Amino acid sequence: MSKIIVIGGGAAGMFAAGKAAENGHEVHIYEKNNKLGKKIYITGKGRCNITNDSDVDTFLNNTPGNPYFLYSAFYTFDSEKTIGFFNSMGVKTKVERGNRVFPVSDKASDVVAALEEYMKKMKVRLHLESPVKNLIIEDGCVKGIITNGGQKVMADGVIVTTGGLSYPGTGSTGDGYKFAKDCGHHVTPLYPSLVPLRAKEKWCADLMGLSLKNIKIVIKNNKGKEIYEDFGEMLFTHYGVSGPVILSSSRHLLGKFGDGIVLNIDLKPALDYKALDNRLLRDFEKYINKNFGNALDDLLPQKMVPIIIELSGISKDKKVHDITKEERKKLGELLKALPLSITGTSGYNEAVVTSGGIDVNEINPSTMESKLIKNLYFAGEILDLDAYTGGFNLQIAFSTGYVAGSNICTEE
Repeated sequence: MSKIIVIGGGAAGMFAAGKAAENGHEVHIYEKNNKLGKKIYITGKGRCNITNDSDVDTFLNNTPGNPYFLYSAFYTFDSEKTIGFFNSMGVKTKVERGNRVFPVSDKASDVVAALEEYMKKMKVRLHLESPVKNLIIEDGCVKGIITNGGQKVMADGVIVTTGGLSYPGTGSTGDGYKFAKDCGHHVTPLYPSLVPLRAKEKWCADLMGLSLKNIKIVIKNNKGKEIYEDFGEMLFTHYGVSGPVILSSSRHLLGKFGDGIVLNIDLKPALDYKALDNRLLRDFEKYINKNFGNALDDLLPQKMVPIIIELSGISKDKKVHDITKEERKKLGELLKALPLSITGTSGYNEAVVTSGGIDVNEINPSTMESKLIKNLYFAGEILDLDAYTGGFNLQIAFSTGYVAGSNICTEE
């Protein structure tokens, strides 16, 4: 029986620990927090979007960060197997919009409890409030760990699943990157991803809490080159914008905020310019003797009306019948491309995932073993792997954790 140490008690770590123990190893999991799965508790707004009920191609298409590294892992342990695992552990699941899979209970705590029960069943030994300081490496092979207290703990294999830098309050403080660098691994540039965006415009604060559905966004740099386009839902915050399309867009803006990034919001994507102008003409005919400030309630959420009026340059007290064709054209252009100057993100405190990580060219995709250090494995967000929202990132954790746990200290 080989002794295995797993560093980090998140989704990937718990899955890897349980699987390694299921394969007959003596497994010890070291977690710096006083409980396991702290990040799982806050995923999906506390409901935990476990995975996505889709095929492997859909997962690859929703993984902008090194998708083909995950080809083997996804086929070895796909979303169907993830759903089956949780069902077998007593967590009934349901499928919602976008094929997102949640516990029927809507409780992330049930997901954590199932993983804990799995490890308990497999006799994994827990070491809570036990941060790890270093790995012990001898002759190109991992031999164990050194705890923060200076204790040496020897092992036949180590799986590092310490996560990235997102939500540092959950314990994701980048410890694993140091372990990897000390072993000679390269860590690609790190960025907060799936994260709200900050905007220069102060009027965002006036719209805080306003959700817009069925809008289109187009993001361009200062040369007018299109970077990203999406359709869906967004939300205004006191410092900028958030919501599904915004979080996804942030993945395509990594390190680009010095380029004069402009986000254009098409408030009426179902209408082209001519159709929108006809709509404005009909509304203006209806309110022909009203002030302009009272003529947009049929077209926009009430909260937006004062902002659009101000940005249009048309006085709110101007009579609708006095609005010129040129003014109406400018208003239409504003509704089709409401501009926001994006200055940055809200940082790791609000980022769903970390983009970047251990260079996957230095990891065996079939086993998750380091190509540089024997019997050293990595899984989860610590690797340079990241996907869009929708359960894809947790599936990466489960799939890579499963593969690492299945392959560590197996005979060639």
